[in-house]
Amino acid sequence: MAKPFPTDNPFLQGYYGPVNTEADAGHLHITGEMPKELCGTLYRNGPNPQFAVRGPYHWFGGDGMIHAFHIENGNVSYKNRWVRTPKWKMENEEGEGLSGTFGNPRYTDPRVMALNSTIANTNIVWHAGRLLALEEAHAPYSLDPASLMPVGPDGGYETYGNKLNGPFTAHPKFDPETGEMIFFGYSATGRFTKEVSLQTVDKHGKVTRAEILEGPFPSMIHDFAVTKNWIVLPIFPLTSSMERAMGGLPPFAWEPDKGTHIAFIPRKGTVADVKWVTAPPSYVFHPMNHFETADGKIVVDVMKYDVAPLFPLPDGSPSSKELPMAKLFRWTFDLAGKGNTMKEEQLDDRSGEFPRFDERFCMSDYRHGWIVAGDITDPKTGEPRQDGLVHYDLKSGKSTGWSAGPDDRFGEPVFVPRSDGAAEGDGWLLSVLFRGEEKRSDLAVFEATDLAKGPVALAHLSSRVPAGFHGNWRPGPL
Repeated sequence: MAKPFPTDNPFLQGYYGPVNTEADAGHLHITGEMPKELCGTLYRNGPNPQFAVRGPYHWFGGDGMIHAFHIENGNVSYKNRWVRTPKWKMENEEGEGLSGTFGNPRYTDPRVMALNSTIANTNIVWHAGRLLALEEAHAPYSLDPASLMPVGPDGGYETYGNKLNGPFTAHPKFDPETGEMIFFGYSATGRFTKEVSLQTVDKHGKVTRAEILEGPFPSMIHDFAVTKNWIVLPIFPLTSSMERAMGGLPPFAWEPDKGTHIAFIPRKGTVADVKWVTAPPSYVFHPMNHFETADGKIVVDVMKYDVAPLFPLPDGSPSSKELPMAKLFRWTFDLAGKGNTMKEEQLDDRSGEFPRFDERFCMSDYRHGWIVAGDITDPKTGEPRQDGLVHYDLKSGKSTGWSAGPDDRFGEPVFVPRSDGAAEGDGWLLSVLFRGEEKRSDLAVFEATDLAKGPVALAHLSSRVPAGFHGNWRPGPL
């Protein structure tokens, strides 16, 4: 029998609270005018637990739910579906939660442990004709773009002909010139291990590279960077430990004394050619963009925390007295220098998260970027102080933004070009906007480089899209 969700966990309440319905809406009411040039689907992924988990719940560990907004001829339709993973199916049949967060073996039913199932709750991307729901510990889960149901010979898992080597990041990178997808997976040789897999898949869906890199220690590596010649893999001191997990301590914890270690692996070489750069402890969930300068330096723009948020010290105590906040920094690396040097420059003093840019300029010097502004979620109260969207003009150094009501919350912004050949930044910015007073959500559409005038169109839901993570745009009809 399904049990009620705990009432003392902030990540199960309010904006974060799960929705227990799947919906189809063919014609959302629209305020303003939806751009006629917009034709495609915004897919958004995020945690939405089907049942109360066993043991402590962490926001990162809920079942994946896809929210799809399809825009065509000025009309907007909406569909949401849980990702029907093996874990979801088993628990759905049993009518109750059978697992701990992150599959913690101390709380998880052996039947669920045996499944080694994805929760597919972090990102959703389109590559080689496949719509892939992603998290960080398992293979991608392939979905039908229209129905959002699992497809493929492995019941949903995309293993690329059984050539996938280990887990698969939630943040693969796509080379806009070749169509190649580059990805990694931490804990590649088993849960909480220090090895990291590195792989590539070409534009046709064929695996073209598969290697294992040995890291200095087991770490939660959420994202990475790729330039035209380098794979940049940061290993931050947010460590993992099976011993801690089995002892009732945090499986993932902040250990700043271990420092930051950044691996540079040549795209045309192997892991044997890796170069390492050490840096002070910090944490980055998400870079914005990454490229090489004319003189061969490597530039990575990041939203950097001094202390990893949302995770404690190894003994379970808070990792910092103050709430960690991310700010936009530029890291520049000179691998030709004698000391493999790193230069750090702060680009903005406001806090924020979910950096995005015009993906057609991935791995190239670029001008335009966007973030959700505000402090990261408070792990004590669950309150996300994300109060608006910000556009950066990185060439002029100027930034502009737009804020909604004090109780409203923006999701990650996604850029959509006006046309395939449009200039960088010429297009729209899409974001799912939670309306706090009304307890429902809108899809907001902005002119990407003129946020200050507010949304040009709002598509209104009568229901709520819970706080989530990442999404992407797939152009064209369904």
